Amino acid sequence: MSEVTAPDGNPFGWDSHVHVFDASAPVRHGHYAPLDAPLARIEAIAQAHGVRHLVLVQPSVYGSDNALLLRALAVEPGRHRGVVVLSDAVSDAELDAMHAAGVRGARLNLVSPVGEAADPARRFAVLAPRLAQRGWHVQWYTPAAQLPRIAALHQDSGLTCVLDHLGGLRARIADDHPAWQAVEALAERGAWLKLSGWYRLEAPAPYRTLVPRIRRLAALFGERLVWGSDWPHTGLAPEVTPTYAEVWQPVVEALGETAAQALRQRRPSVYA
Repeated sequence: MSEVTAPDGNPFGWDSHVHVFDASAPVRHGHYAPLDAPLARIEAIAQAHGVRHLVLVQPSVYGSDNALLLRALAVEPGRHRGVVVLSDAVSDAELDAMHAAGVRGARLNLVSPVGEAADPARRFAVLAPRLAQRGWHVQWYTPAAQLPRIAALHQDSGLTCVLDHLGGLRARIADDHPAWQAVEALAERGAWLKLSGWYRLEAPAPYRTLVPRIRRLAALFGERLVWGSDWPHTGLAPEVTPTYAEVWQPVVEALGETAAQALRQRRPSVYA
């Protein structure tokens, strides 16, 4: 996909973590009930901030029914990318169709009550060969305590790892916590990190307490960083939901304006 440029000649950027919701769609029990959050709404918000390309991440409430995400990708083929949740029974034909639609990864969720926390090693073993065959990655939504386990799974897998939301390294986690050794090992093996989900990390708005953490992680991951707004910020009441600019600002404060803009405008190879 060739890069689209804004009227001022600058390339449109990437938001690598958003969700779309349809309040009428069936959801898995035991979790939140989403409100409508259609693709067109986040496209308009993002484009007002110089972002044209989105990575649509399958939310846990829909399980492995990726129909809404795939319909959103089909609106303008090639513009966005997707990360899905897969069942063990997914066929090769379904995987190939998802790839053609723009899917480039599968998510394993160790946080949600309807995620994969019960047996992540088995799920990884089942999916890894099929994902690797298509050049996909595994995206982990995980508590930091699980990072050593994830590092062990990826050690000889040959499969790219993407960590959601700073890898779960919450604001109160000590600088010498064992999770840091695991995240360093993952970074050395080519993992990617999402700068996203600040409100999930025990950090109050405007999230400045995370700036030193972002800088430390940026030094480990280098150009294998992506930013995501995490729109529409599930679980937050409307009166405390951050604006699009507010969830971008910690990246600017941590990296500086020039480096932050370069990060957001660079098309991540993990979504090629």
